[in-house]
Amino acid sequence: MAEFTRQRGKRQEDNGLGSVLDLLLANARLVLGVTGAAVLAIATLAVKRLIDRATSPRDEGDPKAEQKTLEESWPELALIKATPNPAPKQRREDLSEPLLSPARPPAPEPSVCPAPPETPRLESSPPRCLTLQEKLLSHYSNHLAVPEAQASLVLQLARSICAQLQNFLRNKCPELPFGSLFLSGPLLDGLRALTADHVHLMLPVVLDTALWSLIPGEDTVVRNPQYWMIKRTDLEYFPRGCSPWDRFIVGRYFSSNMLNETLHKLLVASINWPAIGSLLGSVIHPVVASQELKLEVKHDQVELSITLFPVVEMEDKILLAAPPEGLVENLWLESFYKAEVSALKELDAGDSGIRQCCLCILNNICKTHPALHKLAGSPLTHVILHLSAASTDWAEDDLADRFQQVLEELVGYLERGVLPSYFNHKINLFCELSEEEIDEMGFMLYRAVSEPELLLTEK
Repeated sequence: MAEFTRQRGKRQEDNGLGSVLDLLLANARLVLGVTGAAVLAIATLAVKRLIDRATSPRDEGDPKAEQKTLEESWPELALIKATPNPAPKQRREDLSEPLLSPARPPAPEPSVCPAPPETPRLESSPPRCLTLQEKLLSHYSNHLAVPEAQASLVLQLARSICAQLQNFLRNKCPELPFGSLFLSGPLLDGLRALTADHVHLMLPVVLDTALWSLIPGEDTVVRNPQYWMIKRTDLEYFPRGCSPWDRFIVGRYFSSNMLNETLHKLLVASINWPAIGSLLGSVIHPVVASQELKLEVKHDQVELSITLFPVVEMEDKILLAAPPEGLVENLWLESFYKAEVSALKELDAGDSGIRQCCLCILNNICKTHPALHKLAGSPLTHVILHLSAASTDWAEDDLADRFQQVLEELVGYLERGVLPSYFNHKINLFCELSEEEIDEMGFMLYRAVSEPELLLTEK
């Protein structure tokens, strides 16, 4: 009976402890999840068995019973070690709630006004470095193009003024055998003009070759083969007055300076330019203070400068009434412009070359550069013609190479101080440059040989 009562009390204790454990395990499943509940169950079972062993009578001295107890504990310890780690602990606020309380509905997230979508930034790629070839072609196409409408208006005004001046000279000076006036310059001669603001007006002076002859410049007092003198001949048989141009003789030579002075007076004082300008919708002013025969024309759309040159053509020479500054007033300047244009066109037509393009770029650079402006025009043209005789490859793809080669040739000519004319090697086209000007040009071009881009940026 006592044994029964002891066993029953033990069962009641077991039942009470089991109920508590069951309740704990049930809630543990909710709180800890399946894995955590399994770990807790194994640990609880192990504790329960330890309690049972402590309360149950032990068979002291029975080694089999102790061995059995140890064998029953190994699987339990193995299960505990083999059980994976429990999931991370829940937040403190979740564990503080009742274990069996119903799950609350999730709280609504606070409404936030969505930010406007950000416009994606287009990262600009770094600019590609252009080659010298590309820079030169871009400079030629973008900076050296005269609008066709502007060029057409300039030529229309120049031709109208040319016609008015031709009529005036025929009426005012019928005794002087002037030829027909004609226009000259890049706009007329097929070369690409840098600007449409300047035109040359050529006034032919017709001479009787039986009464006039040419004296080479090296035989004159200036010893310059670029200038010529026009001498009146056979005065014994054909005295003064036989030629209408005898009125311009100074010391038996046709004075270019005297002819220019006469024409300058006519332009300034004898021609009614306001009336002519009103007919053309322009304002025309002769330049009084200039030694050149120059007209300034202002139109609503363009401004134009016209320079008048008396010109003599004899013995295959083209001579301009453009004497050098100084006391010598009988000299006529030999012009190679017509020959230069013809040679460039013929060479480019023969090999589809870019000599005219290269010349146009160099002319624009030199005209707009304070240290190089005296190289523009004939000097550059003659350098290119000299180089064409040595280098025959002038295709468009070789523009950069030829451009640099022209710069190198220029530096060489400046070092020697001599640039021979392509058409007459006795003529030095640098003869009127001072040593200071040559040094300044040479220094600038010497830098440009290694860095040609300097000429496309510096001014």
